[in-house]
Amino acid sequence: MPNSTTLPPPRRIGARGILRSLLATIAVMLIVSPAVVLAAPSLSLKSNAAIVVDQDSGETLYAKNADVVMPIASLTKLMTALVVVDARLPMDETLEISSEDVDREKNTHSRLTVGTKLTRGQMMLLALMSSENRAANALSRGYPGGRPAFLAQMNAKAKSLGMQSTYFADPAGLSSKSVSTARDLLRLVSAADSEDLIRDYTTRPETEVRVGKQQLTFISSNRMIRNSRDWDIGLQKTGFTNEAGRCLVMRATTLNRRVSMVFLNSFGTMTRFADAGRVRKHLELQGKGKGELSAPAITSASTKVQTPVKKTVKKPAKKPAREPAKKPAREPAKKPATKASTQPKKAKPKTKPAGESSS
Repeated sequence: MPNSTTLPPPRRIGARGILRSLLATIAVMLIVSPAVVLAAPSLSLKSNAAIVVDQDSGETLYAKNADVVMPIASLTKLMTALVVVDARLPMDETLEISSEDVDREKNTHSRLTVGTKLTRGQMMLLALMSSENRAANALSRGYPGGRPAFLAQMNAKAKSLGMQSTYFADPAGLSSKSVSTARDLLRLVSAADSEDLIRDYTTRPETEVRVGKQQLTFISSNRMIRNSRDWDIGLQKTGFTNEAGRCLVMRATTLNRRVSMVFLNSFGTMTRFADAGRVRKHLELQGKGKGELSAPAITSASTKVQTPVKKTVKKPAKKPAREPAKKPAREPAKKPATKASTQPKKAKPKTKPAGESSS
């Protein structure tokens, strides 16, 4: 028979042993990977397609349906402005709104009546700031070769920027055939951000222009330009059609973080702006998380886990020990002393009711 060794019976682990093992595991997790415990909650946005990127690091903070092709509405006007700027056409040249600039597809309203004369610079300002469709159409007609040459240049520019899933069918974005993806639009935003004039025009809160005999005030289509104090917006553009939904692209700085954001096909008038607020809240929580994570890197995380355990054990042990020790000791000591020493049996029933009532 070969020698057989008998194994000792398994040791039973009590509640204290399990608690010690759990605390030891938590301490190791804090030391090795503190981000697992203190990480900020994940970002969740409501727009049907979105992408958020840190401009400085290039890190994608969030992506949802970022490569799905869909209509982009007036976000198209950023490419319209890029083509105008690239052509180096004189901004003080006068352009006139004609019947060709009127929207016959969706019959959108415009305060720029047929015959209105503005400079190219004013037309581009209204197209970018107030999303004026007739102004965008007039810009395309004023291009050398007219609107067909302008549209060809828009699509050529898109290809040069690497926007492989993008196509422009009109200069205003009214056509549902003008399509792109959230990821492609990041490239457009980056290119537009390199032009000082486009940054200026997209971030103006309002302007006044003379239309005929009237002095009209036009305001930004982005409420964040007019009201938000939490963002330093460097470039933005809004868009809306029934097919595209509510859209927004923006490059901005908040909480010392520079981010590029694209929100497409948002439902409701406030969803795209609320999504921007959710991004800011996420960055705020992320910043707090980084502040908390810096402490365990310097001091041992195991000490932080143990100290609250010791406090919770000591506090309940001290309080019950003092209270019962003082009350029972004084009462029986004083009362029997004042009464006759010949009645020891009567002192015992007095202590029993006291003990019963306190239990």
